[in-house]
Amino acid sequence: MERKLATVLFVDLVDSTALVAGADPEVARRRVTQFFDRVSHCVTTHGGIVEKFAGDAVLAAFGIPQAHEDDAERAVRAALAMLDSVAELGLEARVGVESGEVVVDEADSTFATGEAVTLAARLQQAAGAGEVLIGPHAYRLTSGRLQTEDVGPLDVKGFGDRIWTWRAEAVLDGALKRGGVAAPLVGREAELELLQNTYERAVRNRRAHLFTLYGDPGVGKSRLAQEFVEGLEGATVLVGRALPYGESVTYWPLAEMVKSAAGITDDDPLEVAVEKLRESCENEAIADLLGLASGVLEAVKGERSQQEIAWAAREWVERMEDALLDLIEHLAEWVRDAPLLIIGLARAELLDVRPGWGGGRLRATAIELEPLGREESEQLVEALAADGPLDADALEALLEKTEGNPLFVEETVRMLAECEGRPLSEFAERIPDTLQALIAARIDRLPPEEKTVLQRASVIGRTFWGGAIKELATEVEELDSVLDTLLLREFLVPEVRSSISGETAYRFKHVLIREVAYSGLSKSARADLHERFAHWLRERAGEELLEIRAYHLDQAAALIAELDGGPPPELAHEAAEALETAGRRSLAREAHRSARKQLLRALELEPTLERRYQAARAAWRLGDLPAVSKEMERVRAEAAEEGDRWCEARALAALSEVALNRDADVDEASRLAALAVDVADANDYEPRFDALHVLNTGAWWRGRLTDSERYARDQLALAQEAGRGDLESRAAIDLAGVYNARKDYELAAPLYARALELAEQSGSIVARGHALASSGDFAVYREDYDEAQRQLEEARALYEEAGVASALGRVLYRLAVVAWHQGDLDRAERLSRDSIRTLAPLEDRGTLCEAQRRLAEVLLEKGKVDEAERYAEAALDTVGPQDMTSRASTRSTLARVRSAQGRFDEAEKLLREAVGIIDETEYCAFGSETLQALAQLLRDRGREDEAEVFERRLEGTRVASSAA
Repeated sequence: MERKLATVLFVDLVDSTALVAGADPEVARRRVTQFFDRVSHCVTTHGGIVEKFAGDAVLAAFGIPQAHEDDAERAVRAALAMLDSVAELGLEARVGVESGEVVVDEADSTFATGEAVTLAARLQQAAGAGEVLIGPHAYRLTSGRLQTEDVGPLDVKGFGDRIWTWRAEAVLDGALKRGGVAAPLVGREAELELLQNTYERAVRNRRAHLFTLYGDPGVGKSRLAQEFVEGLEGATVLVGRALPYGESVTYWPLAEMVKSAAGITDDDPLEVAVEKLRESCENEAIADLLGLASGVLEAVKGERSQQEIAWAAREWVERMEDALLDLIEHLAEWVRDAPLLIIGLARAELLDVRPGWGGGRLRATAIELEPLGREESEQLVEALAADGPLDADALEALLEKTEGNPLFVEETVRMLAECEGRPLSEFAERIPDTLQALIAARIDRLPPEEKTVLQRASVIGRTFWGGAIKELATEVEELDSVLDTLLLREFLVPEVRSSISGETAYRFKHVLIREVAYSGLSKSARADLHERFAHWLRERAGEELLEIRAYHLDQAAALIAELDGGPPPELAHEAAEALETAGRRSLAREAHRSARKQLLRALELEPTLERRYQAARAAWRLGDLPAVSKEMERVRAEAAEEGDRWCEARALAALSEVALNRDADVDEASRLAALAVDVADANDYEPRFDALHVLNTGAWWRGRLTDSERYARDQLALAQEAGRGDLESRAAIDLAGVYNARKDYELAAPLYARALELAEQSGSIVARGHALASSGDFAVYREDYDEAQRQLEEARALYEEAGVASALGRVLYRLAVVAWHQGDLDRAERLSRDSIRTLAPLEDRGTLCEAQRRLAEVLLEKGKVDEAERYAEAALDTVGPQDMTSRASTRSTLARVRSAQGRFDEAEKLLREAVGIIDETEYCAFGSETLQALAQLLRDRGREDEAEVFERRLEGTRVASSAA
């Protein structure tokens, strides 16, 4: 079995019952046979196959067994030709056309199944007499080639959603016409200049010159030629296209040029066309096409002798038959005293059939167009993105996928523009239908052994090894020769280095070649090949490439599950074990997103308590508090039931952090943390450390700095006993934070420095991020905002690398604070919003309330009082009842908003509440702004005596700070 992108056509005879009723059976049968013959002729002359006859309907397919990039256009051309052809019989037909992925049996490759078959049949039933209706996939594939009328959405039996449909009315000849922004010519200045210089030389010397542009599909050959000819002045431009199907098409490009030169149109009667030809050409040897070409040359030498001729054989030179190729070379060699530039556009396959094309001739040039560079690709994307620039992630994904191919860029931007508000992530793995058709056609033209190797290699990935292909393609006898040919055809490129010793490595030249080759394999074949490759990899590389082996086993299991409802137990067990080990490795190197994905999949394939804990642990490291709460509760329950203290202690420590940061419940967090310490063994350091950190943070929230210091010192001792530099770094940060809150900066400074040193030595990405973020915070207190920004940006990059969303949200908030102090309100607003967007789904209330109040402060400063009020009130709702610093800070912010609204009594009440909250704590560092705001408010209201009381308190705080 093989999967293909094909176009399906259903045609039915209109009023066939009336045709048969009352008619002689033999006459009726003859009429129906004539209908079938006409329809079949239209199908086959356009390169399709008639799959079956059903009653008086015909099913045809285009792209089976051989795909072509223009299969959809061929199908519509055939459909329109059918209407005209059967009309000559006095009959009418209705046609439905749709494209899509179908499955064909290799033993009987003309039988296809798939959604496109069903939809084409439904469209045919919905069409009126003499109508061709096309579905959405066929429309996209023919966009710019057809004159259509939008029929709108149709209710189609068997399809849940309404299907948008178009009526095909005519085929547009000539250049592709599409809506939207026209693609500019980017990065081809040197090639365009070479074309222009060659043209000027042909004009100057009055001689013919053959110029061949080689390049992969989509690299921009047609676009470059179009730009060149549009810039010509005073030249006659004749364009011919080689047709890949039809009858008597050998000299079709030449005929197009002659008709263009003579002004002959398709609807000219024969006698008019002959007269126009006679006027244009002195030689009337119409029956002899070579003589006709000679007539064109006479025109060049005669009445148009003062004009330059640019003959652009602009498409598919490699499809031209030998006779026409001979003629082109003959013209280039023998035309004298006539300025003639012949431009041919070709793929490298031309050299397979004409290795000497243009070779050994004095007036012949050939160049190859290479893909665009990154900067040029970005320019093209910017020019094409009519709805504004893509975000950084979407742009990066697009550039990675398209690899500098201009057509690939254009079609992918076009596909993204059709997202209609849906997330771009839905389209990240999709290939535009137009590109799939283009690449699939190129692959289908390969000999069977080359296609087999390409498809088997696609299962492995972008990079693969010769030994693996030998294992997966045992039926290919001359494998080295086939690989060499694929290298010459530029489907593959050699890899300089191989990650498996003794194995030659290869790489698909373009990622889309690999993806399209893979899409052609049936799912059952993919499953078998994934599993076989995983076993080869284990034998050849052992555990060195475990992550790759786990991926392939997972793919095999998933594909079989899709086909059969579930994978075999042996495969599920093998895949789960490999995925669990890979997930643990990912956690160890702090690749938390990968770890989470691998461990969840291992758990799905074969559930165990250990796998459930490891998957929940990955969520914990990512800061996904909702997932941690749900999954760790189950781990805790199962661990307690099984008597697994190791898992239970860790689950309790994780749940204590959820209670603190999500629920803002310090009492419950402290209870769970204390339980974790009790359950954990004495030498089980990690859960005990995590629990102590929660106890420390809970004491901090309450403003009990003495208790916080005690817990921090316990953390430090435990980390040193465990010999864990990453934990010791975290403990040093927690202890420094206590001194910072007391404004004892001389004691805090060396601890921050030590934390950074320990984090660097540990090699932990997250530990370095924590140390840099805390050191950046300390720089804010010292009012060194440039240093704070530098360290916080470094921390941000590390958190992004590790995928630690909660820590990333916190550092974004801290950067917003720095921007606020630097007076950059726009940046402060943007960073605050980014922090809120990151933290809100994680339900991290501890920092979320601070980000909300900071945004309110920024908006208030920018005069957006109403929006500032919304965020200030949201911050007050978010803050936990035992988070003393944030209870005070959020009230202080809302008080500022109330003052701006002229609601001074409410503002005073809020500020007095904030001062009262701070008074219940041991904080020195966090009350100054509130005291100053309250004193200023009282003074503004003429209550100077009361204001002086708070000003004296503020001065006392400053003196205490100086003494510290």
